[in-house]
Amino acid sequence: MSDFAAARESMILSQLQPDRVSDGRIREAMGDVPREQFVPEQLKAVAYVDEDLEIASGRYLMEPRVFARLLQAADIDASDMVLDVGCGSGYSAAVIARLAGTVVALESDQKLRDWASGNLERLSVDNVAVVAGDLTQGYATEAPYDVVVINGAVAEIPATLVDQLAEGGRLVTVVGASAVGKGTLVMRHDGQVDSIALFDGQVPYLTGFERLGRFIF
Repeated sequence: MSDFAAARESMILSQLQPDRVSDGRIREAMGDVPREQFVPEQLKAVAYVDEDLEIASGRYLMEPRVFARLLQAADIDASDMVLDVGCGSGYSAAVIARLAGTVVALESDQKLRDWASGNLERLSVDNVAVVAGDLTQGYATEAPYDVVVINGAVAEIPATLVDQLAEGGRLVTVVGASAVGKGTLVMRHDGQVDSIALFDGQVPYLTGFERLGRFIF
């Protein structure tokens, strides 16, 4: 077993499992995707630590346990279409691709888009489309989505993203980054939108989501 394979196994056993990530599909997906390939060279040795890793200026790979708990809350089905907001280097999209039918990976930064596309191609991930756009505006061209995943904390949840949820759709993110944020699930059902705070989780704001604007909550 390689050092990285051992680190992935340790991540599952020491981070995800103790933090109530019980979904075997998520644990398997995160155990399969080589997280070290999605971080800068100088961070490869610490790719599996339970911390947020800065992959570009102001952009982070969320710590594994928070990311896993958000995916578990999203309850992604194999037929779902998922909007991955702020895909960064492509790690989140690579994991979600193992759970969903189709992933639209939205990224505003061209260098990160190119990095994500290259990483996904090297791993032969063929059910992800990396697209360009303002992260706060989502990607209405392919809406509605069964699931929206926001890769980072938000000050508030933009109505633009909630509006792109299908009936029965779920959005997951961390609301609030200072002190203790809250892992949050938003659901659209019978035309109504409900929000539930599920767990404490502190991750950095996703660029553009730290400022206030027109929000639903």
